[in-house]
Amino acid sequence: MNAAHRSVDALSVEVRAFTDLIDDVAGADWDTPTPAPGWSVRHQVAHLVSVFTIAGKAARDPEGFRAMLASLSSDFEQNVAHAMAPLLELSNDELIRRWKATSAATVDALAALPDDQIVPWLVNDLPSAVLCMAGTTEAFAHGQDVRDAFDRRREPSPHVRSICEFAYHTRTFGYPGQGREIPEDTSLRFELTGPTGESWEIGDAGTANVVRGSAWDLALLVTRRRHPADLDLQAGNDHVRDWMSVAQAYRGSGGPGRQPLGQKVRS
Repeated sequence: MNAAHRSVDALSVEVRAFTDLIDDVAGADWDTPTPAPGWSVRHQVAHLVSVFTIAGKAARDPEGFRAMLASLSSDFEQNVAHAMAPLLELSNDELIRRWKATSAATVDALAALPDDQIVPWLVNDLPSAVLCMAGTTEAFAHGQDVRDAFDRRREPSPHVRSICEFAYHTRTFGYPGQGREIPEDTSLRFELTGPTGESWEIGDAGTANVVRGSAWDLALLVTRRRHPADLDLQAGNDHVRDWMSVAQAYRGSGGPGRQPLGQKVRS
């Protein structure tokens, strides 16, 4: 299985998982606060609809996407809020319907592209396989917020490798996300154990900057859904320990992150 199919398969897994999760939400539960400050379950769903809408446009209509991009503000957080605003006004049933239709269309559009097909994105153009990884990571992160809101656990699955690969692609994002300069040495390698015991090595061969441990926990780290102290991850040196303190697999402010729970977690 090549990287494109693995990536789009992982995207499909995460989309189904999020759909199954929100299918159970009803009534006032839509307004349940999540760990993201100021965001309810409704905000989480609306945000994912907006992200998958533009990802689908990038895959199907690159020139239309570029035109849309040119119209956006330079304020990242303002763009996020603007995209969500009309979706937050939808009824519960309509928001779920919009998520199902949008996510399905986006998965189909990305699946139709070769793995190395370059598509436009918010800052840099990237291969379609990497955009699949980005979508998988977004759905994983916001699904975790909804699970935390309802205190639900999740069984880890091997599709998490796609998120770990994306973590390597985005390994420098956390520094500006915390208002810091990107260091000169950005080499990094992950030596990971997958959910069913697989051994995965991702990143730069030969570097001393190594993160070792659980692949699932790495996904929780780079989405900033768990504090490093609560995860089964070991830093190979102080440089990596510093990277783990700021790691994030998305643009924009990383925020303060989660507080330590005082226990090792998997989901």
